[in-house]
Amino acid sequence: MGELAIITFPRSLVIAEKIQKFLGGEIIPYSKDAFKLAFEYDSIIAIMATGIAVRNIAPLIHDKWEDPAVVVIDCGMNFAIPILGGHHGGNELAKKLAGIGMAPVITTATEANGKVSVESIAQALGSRIANRESTKKVNTALLDMDIEILCIKGPKIVLVDDDVSVLKRYGLVVGIGANRGVSQNEVMEAVRSGLAEINACIDDVKYFASAMIKENEQGIIDAAASFGKELKFVSHELINSIKAPTHSKAKVLGLNGVCEPAALALSEEKKLLLKKRIYGNVTIAVAR
Repeated sequence: MGELAIITFPRSLVIAEKIQKFLGGEIIPYSKDAFKLAFEYDSIIAIMATGIAVRNIAPLIHDKWEDPAVVVIDCGMNFAIPILGGHHGGNELAKKLAGIGMAPVITTATEANGKVSVESIAQALGSRIANRESTKKVNTALLDMDIEILCIKGPKIVLVDDDVSVLKRYGLVVGIGANRGVSQNEVMEAVRSGLAEINACIDDVKYFASAMIKENEQGIIDAAASFGKELKFVSHELINSIKAPTHSKAKVLGLNGVCEPAALALSEEKKLLLKKRIYGNVTIAVAR
């Protein structure tokens, strides 16, 4: 669903609106089903006592790699406390809230000791952890020592111990929309600009994607060929089954969008890293 849910009681609505103005997100009034709904989001800010939040999330917790990060804020806007998913966005969210005067209360061992966790390193490198079970041992070791980060270029076969975290770059999907008659160079420049916005490069891209309506758009076809990447066209049925977060002129053609839903359709995690950007005659979105 969305990126951020802000759960609040009516008495704290002004605080929720202030946070929404600062970070975006959707405000969800507190109810018995509020947390169940919010667990469809990437992260949650709960403006309430920690105990209330804990009791609500307890039956919903499933997997730390899939559950949303949850940060609790007191009604005085003094503290931002990650209570779930500290290494999976909670700590970072709490630190962002320092921008409106809250003190982040970080309790994960690595961060509390001034270290950087494996999860944070993976996020900074735009990668995922292939052997997630390794993180406990590696994060424990990081408390006592600096650990070397190695970049191994393939083709290779790597045999590792269970205290070695293997990071693998995401195969990004670049969704492309364009005005009719767009040139190859326009598309290529737009792709480079979009990737640069998320500190990615063409080597990180697995596919280019667009809607079937663009299957004869030569500028897009030639750009993909020039980059040496496979170009896939997504059916209109699949495009329209995906809710695009950004308004699109493609609605006049009966489509929810082009670049955003096309990128999401072929991505592994269905997460937009770059929402629709307009570069002249080209629109670009990037998903992983």
